[in-house]
Parts: sequence; C-alpha cells; structure tokens
Amino acid sequence: MSHQADAKRLFDSRGYAGATIHNQNPVHLLEKPVRDRIIESYYWKEQCFAINEATLCDRAAAISFIGGTYGQQKPTPFLCLAMKLLQLMPERDIVLEYLRQEEFKYLSALAAFYIRLTFEAKEVYGILEPLLGDWRKLRRRTRDGGYALTYIDQFVDDLLTKDRVCGTSLRKLPQRTVLEDLGVLDVRESALGEELEALDDDDDEVMEMEVNGGGEEDLSTSERNGNGVAHSDSDG
Repeated sequence: MSHQADAKRLFDSRGYAGATIHNQNPVHLLEKPVRDRIIESYYWKEQCFAINEATLCDRAAAISFIGGTYGQQKPTPFLCLAMKLLQLMPERDIVLEYLRQEEFKYLSALAAFYIRLTFEAKEVYGILEPLLGDWRKLRRRTRDGGYALTYIDQFVDDLLTKDRVCGTSLRKLPQRTVLEDLGVLDVRESALGEELEALDDDDDEVMEMEVNGGGEEDLSTSERNGNGVAHSDSDG
C-alpha cells in the first residue's frame, strides 16, 4: 500500500518539483485514467516496484506483445513499462541503446514509444525513421483482448503519423513536410529511390523498343507496297 501511495504522490501535479518533459511532470504525458489503471494493476505493483534502467531491460525482454489497454481497460505490461520509463527518465544514451540493440524487439518498441512521447520533433523523425526498414514481427494486444500481427516498421509509422497509439494520446507532431520547408529537416530520400529509378529506366527502354519496333514494321510494309503488290481495285 505504501508503494501505491508513493506512486500517487509522484503522479500528483500539485507541488511537483522534479524534472519535467515538455514543461510538465513526465508521467502526465499519459492520460490520468490510464495512469490510474496502471497504478491499480497487478503488473505495476508486482513487476515495476524498485526497478531501475538495467532491471527494466529484463522486464521488457520478458514481454511478448505491445498495446495499450484491453478487456476491462486492463493496461498491458508494455504500457506499464512505458510509464515506468517516464518515472525513471533515463539518460538519452541509455534510451538509444534500448532502441538500437537487436536482441529484444519489444525493448526496441518500448524505446520508440518513449522517444515519441518525450523527444522533440526533429529528433523523433531523425531517430525513428531508420526503423521504417525494420521488419521484425510484433504481436499487438487488441482492445477486445485478442492479438494482431504487426511489424516494427508499421508500429513506427503509426508513431510518426497518428495522434493515438497504444491507447495513448500523443503530443502533436508537426508534419515532416512542414519541418522540411522550415529547414529543420532535410528532405528524406526513400530507401526505394534507387529501385524506383531503375524501374523508370526499364520502362523507358521498353517504350523505346516498342517505338523502334513499330517504325521498322511500318517501313517493311512500305517496302512491300513498292514491290508491285496490288492494293486497290484499279490495279486489277
């Protein structure tokens, strides 16, 4: 019970004097109903008590799906660990290590979610966009309690384009094109750019061959006409 009381005091905005993210208590980046459900959940009480940045890795390595709340608004372990990260506020280098290690894909997904919640827009795009080429599979817990298949690249695309992911309202992210126009971001080159250019070149070659082939056919027809082949009734 003392742990629960301490958690509620931490999440209370009144008199909060700790570090802030986006000018607010970090855990308030999650909505209050979600925070309340997390604090009341068995996973939070049993698995998120007295853990640090290192032991959180063990917890993340053990989870087997992402998601927000499901069933009777029960929070997933993924969401509980996200709030624990907001409480711990690990150093930037630690978060990036979570993201870029390749052994535990759900730890990478958790770090991506935390980065989307806490980092500035320029960093969000710059850090997360490389994961759009990561096709590792993820299981997602749906609101009805079932499961759905997704991929890290799809999850990251949702983080970059949607306002709500894993049952959480995300801070509005400026569109990439807006940041490009402002000179904040360079124009992103598609990873498929070279392949698309190659396809365009192939299409041009095919069209050229068709045009040249048609010309030769017309020419041979003209030559046959000149060889005395009758083509009108008057020739008979």
